Amino acid sequence: MFSAVTTQIDVRVMAPRDRHALIFEAFDALKAGEVIELLNDHDPAPLRQQLVERSPGGLDWSYLLAGPDLWRVRIAKLQTVAVPVAVGSCCSGGACCG
Repeated sequence: MFSAVTTQIDVRVMAPRDRHALIFEAFDALKAGEVIELLNDHDPAPLRQQLVERSPGGLDWSYLLAGPDLWRVRIAKLQTVAVPVAVGSCCSGGACCG
């Protein structure tokens, strides 16, 4: 159903304020059926909600490992969904993403 991991993103080494914008950019670049594997130092549940808001029905989210020190999440793009996002909002990588 999904391709092999096309991108692995380890955000543990990044400043928190930069994480969501990078993940949104990587997800937006995926084609349907492609996958990102996210490595994080906490449960990225808020990120999941933001991605669902940006791409309703457009992703599959699966925890591969759930803490306590490392979270691995497979994020697959199901379809391309164009949803307008207000500049400066959390979903566009605005200040509240950090």
